[in-house]
Amino acid sequence: MILKNLVPLCILFLAFSNEAMSQNMSFEEYNPVSTLKVPGKEIHRAKFPFIDVHGHQYQMPTQDLSLLIADMDKLNLAIMVNLSGGSGERIKQSLENIKDHYPNRFAVFANVDFDGVGKPGWSEKAVAQLEADIKNGAKGLKVYKSLGLRDKDVSGKRLAVDDDRLSAIWEKCGELGVPVLIHSADPKPFWDEVNSDNERWLELKTHPRRKRSATDPASWEQIIGEQHRMFKKHPNTKFINAHMGWYANDLGTLARLMDEMPNMYVGIGAIIAELGRQPKNAHKFFVKYQDRVLFGKDSWKPEEFPTYFRVLESDDEYFPYHKKYHAFWAMYGMDLPDEVLKKLYYKNALKLIPGLDRSLFPKD
Repeated sequence: MILKNLVPLCILFLAFSNEAMSQNMSFEEYNPVSTLKVPGKEIHRAKFPFIDVHGHQYQMPTQDLSLLIADMDKLNLAIMVNLSGGSGERIKQSLENIKDHYPNRFAVFANVDFDGVGKPGWSEKAVAQLEADIKNGAKGLKVYKSLGLRDKDVSGKRLAVDDDRLSAIWEKCGELGVPVLIHSADPKPFWDEVNSDNERWLELKTHPRRKRSATDPASWEQIIGEQHRMFKKHPNTKFINAHMGWYANDLGTLARLMDEMPNMYVGIGAIIAELGRQPKNAHKFFVKYQDRVLFGKDSWKPEEFPTYFRVLESDDEYFPYHKKYHAFWAMYGMDLPDEVLKKLYYKNALKLIPGLDRSLFPKD
């Protein structure tokens, strides 16, 4: 009889315990399902064939490309630009693998090893290697964020993005007619105080190594300023500023920078969450600068592409983003016109990157 009476008490206790636990859950755990019912649906395939100018395939020299192609075809991804080409023998192997199997579906960018800057003859050697890589089939140069953040010269000093000892590299790209896709710094909040005002609080808590400061290794303003000075010093070289130069959350400033630097283009990799929360403002920007914005995703996760398609193509309201630690807010569609979408998806890349197969795209 006593046990029989204890059962409902235990159930009641568990119910109260679960409620207490839910009320004390952490911010990381709080992830409510929206009750809002609005029209709209996921877009799993891009409206037009597209070029992803910001891809990374580190195993390309030896990987089975057929598996990659199968996923690309589902997305309507016509050409992937692999920015992780390396240089010398490594990039040769990637280009041979592509040529043997899918010669028109991939492009590879070369990379420069900045180790040894300051040694006699370093600049000449680096330029010669880059020229050889382009001659062997590389379509451009990718510069990682390590330049400005981690790379150091032979004296142990931080290597600035606009270091004069690197100028010959940027000039050679202009001379050869190939673009430089460059990632400098990281989002500005990584340099801000980690407190309740920081939009990237959750990301910095879950990824603490991303935190920076004015002396680790330099302020955000300094690194970004170096990048812009470098763009201006080399007006005959075309630069694709990765991640919209970290100004996707400040399109007014980005517009001013676009006007100041006509040789600067921008890619949208990893910043779609910024665009999806300001659809009207972003729509106006993309229409105005429609000839200078390129599609890029950054990480190869096919399941994340539908968020990009939906933000760019639809007028849907209040739909979820795929990474809570990047954005805890909902997305809205920009509803871009077809002509702007075509330029974003493939036309601008075809103009900027030499030697891509135009037959994969509409002839209009």
